Amino acid sequence: MANKHKGVIAILTGGGDVPGLNPAIRALTIRALREGYQVVGIRRGWAGLVDVIRDKKADNSRNFQFLSEEIVNRAGRTGGTFLHTSRTNPGRMKKTDVPAHLQEKYSAERNDVTEEVLKNLQFLGVDTIVPIGGDDTLSYAVRMFQEGVKVVAIPKTMDNDVPGTDYCIGFSTCVTRTIALTNNLRTIAGSHERFMVLEVFGRYAGFTAMLPTMAGAANRCVIPEYKFDIEHLTELMSKDRRDNPSNYSILLVSEGAMFEGGEMVYEKMETDAYGHAKLGGIGDLVSAAMKDISPKFNRGQTVSVVNQKLGYMVRGGDPDAIDSIVPMAFGNLALDLVLKGIHGRLVVLKNGRYDNMPLEVITSKKKLVDVEKFYETDRYRPIYENFEMKPLFIMTSEL
Repeated sequence: MANKHKGVIAILTGGGDVPGLNPAIRALTIRALREGYQVVGIRRGWAGLVDVIRDKKADNSRNFQFLSEEIVNRAGRTGGTFLHTSRTNPGRMKKTDVPAHLQEKYSAERNDVTEEVLKNLQFLGVDTIVPIGGDDTLSYAVRMFQEGVKVVAIPKTMDNDVPGTDYCIGFSTCVTRTIALTNNLRTIAGSHERFMVLEVFGRYAGFTAMLPTMAGAANRCVIPEYKFDIEHLTELMSKDRRDNPSNYSILLVSEGAMFEGGEMVYEKMETDAYGHAKLGGIGDLVSAAMKDISPKFNRGQTVSVVNQKLGYMVRGGDPDAIDSIVPMAFGNLALDLVLKGIHGRLVVLKNGRYDNMPLEVITSKKKLVDVEKFYETDRYRPIYENFEMKPLFIMTSEL
């Protein structure tokens, strides 16, 4: 399909959008073009590669576009992803998501359409694919590599939980936004002398709650890695409130945090292509419970709660400085590997240095907060000690 140059590189973005995706696409594309490659942007993550119609006369504009310096320069300083995104898993595609031209062939409730993806890559003349995503998107990249496709992957997720790397695109902006929004909202909590409960992203890992708390945005945080006792949490928040001259206290709650004896709270039980139900609502439950329990620790008086889900507010807008610089480096790192003929790798930041790891690290383990090292389980807050030789974001190294 593509006119052969030195080679054809495909780029796609999958999963949730974050600031920093467009700078990564820009960096890789501009350098690749100058090295003599053609670059094709796959639209809507893996969905674009499923939906391609292998006919030169077909309109595939919804599925891919060839990239130029003009296109990527225009988008490179903005947030989100101009290639669009989806949570498509071609290895387990729901019958209702199979494109019309493939429905006769794939009619099961769940379908592995990898054969079509491989044929579509061949149709496009793709030599190497560079997926940018979190552990879900990149787990299918591992499958692609196992199928013989040349893959170099870039880690992206504001949860910062892709194994093998200390840093994922989007994390810094998420932390920056969380601190700023929390500081904006604290004036309301102080004016009304309330608890403030803010629900933040973090399905399995609590980095996005831990770092803002460590930076002073909140008094306490509860994270997915350690179940909390709501009565003890209310007691601590009540003490923080009393100790504050403005008579308020702030709690950050990871969306995947769980009550002692409870499980994750879901907004709806319908699952995405990777088997994840949409989380949401733990902040509401914590707020209601703290209000009910508060008289016990406030001389019989109820403490009202400011309850807010930060959600998409922390993933919107332009990237911060780190999420402008790191994606640029990751994009160039990915192309360096392509130029050297090295594939099956994940570009990473480890201990303050750019590097790469075997792609299989993505599916070999989970990256979580080391509770013993970094979280005071009796105080529901980060441990503020032993910073020597830690990475920039303190608790993000797996060493």
